Amino acid sequence: MRPELVGKSCFVLLILILTCQSVLAYKNSYLRQRKPCKHFELYYHEVLFNGTDAANATSAKATNQTTLGNFKFGMLVVFDNPMTEDNNFLSHPVARAQGFYFYNKKDDYNAWYALTLVFNSTQHKGTINMMGADLMAEESRDLSVVGGTGDFFMTRGIATFQTDTFEGAKYFRLKIDVKLYECH
Repeated sequence: MRPELVGKSCFVLLILILTCQSVLAYKNSYLRQRKPCKHFELYYHEVLFNGTDAANATSAKATNQTTLGNFKFGMLVVFDNPMTEDNNFLSHPVARAQGFYFYNKKDDYNAWYALTLVFNSTQHKGTINMMGADLMAEESRDLSVVGGTGDFFMTRGIATFQTDTFEGAKYFRLKIDVKLYECH
């Protein structure tokens, strides 16, 4: 092989390596520094219908639990719950959480959620869609934000659930920290 060809080949290879390193370094720093384009905390309030409280209930069992275990396995709950900016159930709702969850584990409490936050105010109009597993034994649980409409058109992100209050089957409240990373 001729010496000038070897020299040119080494130079091209060096340029290629440096270019690849620059691209990878930029990509890694971009992912580390990524901050949410929208961030807010809301409180999800649920009052499960017990057969006598139709005026206050925000959710109802659509199916009963099975006899497989003692953790409500198979029970499906449909809800239309108020979402507030503070933890007071009587505060003015800024959105509605509409959807369902079902208990999907026989040996522990675990649920799978599919819900839409419906905003219709002067501050926000549109929806945010979420879904995923609610591992109830964990202190905090992440659900995927998989889309939206209106002010939240095609958004993506993470919604972190934390149990704020639990009063048995009658009432519970979740603090939901919503971080959106794709805003259009």
